[in-house]
Amino acid sequence: MVLDLARIRSDFPALRAGLAHFDAPGGTQVPTAVIDAIGSALRQPASNRGTGNLAQRNAETIVLGARRAVADLTGGAPGGVVFGRSATQLTFDFARLLARSWGPGDEVVVTRLDHDANIRPWVLAARTRGVTVRWADFDAGTAELEPEHVAALVTDRTRLVAVTAASNLLGTMPDVAAIADIAHRAGAQVWVDGVHYAAHALVDVAALGSDFFVCSPYKFFGPHHGALVADPDLLAGMWPDKLLPSTDAVPERFELGTLPYETLAATTAAVDYLAEMAGAGGSRRERLAVSFAAAEAHEARLLERIEHGLRTAGAAVYSRARRRTSTLLFDLPDVPAVDVADRLARLGVNAPAGHFYALEASRHLGLGDAGAVRVGLAPYNDSTDVDRLLAGLARC
Repeated sequence: MVLDLARIRSDFPALRAGLAHFDAPGGTQVPTAVIDAIGSALRQPASNRGTGNLAQRNAETIVLGARRAVADLTGGAPGGVVFGRSATQLTFDFARLLARSWGPGDEVVVTRLDHDANIRPWVLAARTRGVTVRWADFDAGTAELEPEHVAALVTDRTRLVAVTAASNLLGTMPDVAAIADIAHRAGAQVWVDGVHYAAHALVDVAALGSDFFVCSPYKFFGPHHGALVADPDLLAGMWPDKLLPSTDAVPERFELGTLPYETLAATTAAVDYLAEMAGAGGSRRERLAVSFAAAEAHEARLLERIEHGLRTAGAAVYSRARRRTSTLLFDLPDVPAVDVADRLARLGVNAPAGHFYALEASRHLGLGDAGAVRVGLAPYNDSTDVDRLLAGLARC
């Protein structure tokens, strides 16, 4: 399947501003269908969830629909989908909850490839329980996080391994399934940060081997919030702090207060848009598989042009992993990254610079806290965007 770029670009009102967006790793633009879903949810009667009247039923329909949509996107079970304000908030909440059973002598493993949202919650939770944090380094020369980097750290005292499915800074996609197998054989749980990954690959939480998987819809055309996916039976054995009258049902026991119905309606619309993007038939999950394959092929073609342009410009490219998303981190010779980003912005090309909260990765690469320039693609990017980017880099 080949994406109809003209149709797709016409679906995104923000593109009419005339900017070339290479900032998708920080959040994608939003199609009209998602925007309309927010308005539709707010226009209809709604109240606390239930079945007693139309307002209650509308709320119930929206929430259950969003759980099914995220389950289809990730290959999980609707009853294991927990919604939160952000992936960061969900990770902090669950880190505190999981740490209740940890104690001195226990260990957790984090990686320097990760966004800080999949590092700091575990570091802080471990500190409160006297737990040792062990750090898995990635290869700064290849940008690879190999399973053996993690295997060298996992012991029978390891309680959890936290790993990214795709680096938001470099695009590196580690072999999460192999890492999960190492962790599980040692009796440890696996927390997977899929925020960047879910925008670029069809998620299969079972194949990844994740016990907990988090993602953020605003990275794949949706609204700003977070979703966690886990086995409902696993969640059933966990008891978070909650209000006394609130339900003990899973997954609701983990969701504090009334959910944002308009946001969840928009999330369903975003998943539906992804499923329809390539015009395939079949179930939503089957259509999503076709759409992601078409988007990956489209972005790979654009990425090849960008990589060629960077080589021609003599850029230092840090994104070198064998398997990675359509994301590039680079520096131009003798031009500070922030200046490159500013000059591109003045030309209407959004390609920001920084560490993008992957602070440990930036420092491990020798880039310090300043980071570098990041270019990230989305399905709505086209060859004219790439033309503008390469022309802008030539002027830097």
